[in-house]
Amino acid sequence: MPIRLYKSYTPGTRNRILSSFTEITKTKPEKKLVQANQRSKGRNNRGVITIRHRGGGHKKKYRLVDFRRKKYNIEATVAAIEYDPNRNARIALLHYKDGEKSYILHPNTLKVGDKVISGLETPLSVGNALPLMEIPLGTSVHNIELIPKKGGQIVRSAGTSAKLLAKEGNFVTLRLPSKEVRLIRKECFATIGEVSNNDAFLVQSGKAGRTRWLGKRPSVRGSVMNPCDHPHGGGEGRAPIGRTRPLTPWGKPALGMKTRKNKKSSNSYILRRRS
Repeated sequence: MPIRLYKSYTPGTRNRILSSFTEITKTKPEKKLVQANQRSKGRNNRGVITIRHRGGGHKKKYRLVDFRRKKYNIEATVAAIEYDPNRNARIALLHYKDGEKSYILHPNTLKVGDKVISGLETPLSVGNALPLMEIPLGTSVHNIELIPKKGGQIVRSAGTSAKLLAKEGNFVTLRLPSKEVRLIRKECFATIGEVSNNDAFLVQSGKAGRTRWLGKRPSVRGSVMNPCDHPHGGGEGRAPIGRTRPLTPWGKPALGMKTRKNKKSSNSYILRRRS
């Protein structure tokens, strides 16, 4: 999707790069497909901040996106392409033949009026969802299930897609956007194509205020704190870290330390780690 570059008319437009939103065809969401979204703002059930730098931001309603594609063998028409404030990808509004409506992630090149369908032995066209065992090798897919019938959990971000590399036994080998190669059961569903809005990574806020609209609060470098607040703090002037490695505010290793558990049950499915 195209982006919009701004000239430096004001300090806020300097370095500002935003999406042009030219693909959006409907501005207000479907009433029955939204619900209230009470955000935690980084606090736990006792009101204590457990995730820093969250809070404020514009109020958002949550769009009920159908990641399961549970309407099997019922054809749907793409009625609109909409903006979703909860994700960087666009969403598509589907009108099914039986009168039901739902949202799905909008794949690239899918236009208003196109037909999509999910289920076994469906055509291999963009937007259709079918099991991995029926998809040819080399095909780009997104919204991939990890557990059959649970719904798509991976490859849902804007501009991402995974590629089928091999089929063997009960598993299919996929190369994910992170370059990780892993096995997924052949019964799991995936959607053909690439997620839309592939220019999302080029967006630059241009000013601090727009970051606050997104619910992100300011962060401060540890090196400018006091020693009681951060392991990197203290010293005279611009002091180095003063430790053998960078640390988090709680003294644990940071910046490059692997945090994945060695005994995680899904480790056996990963053939090559992400780079």
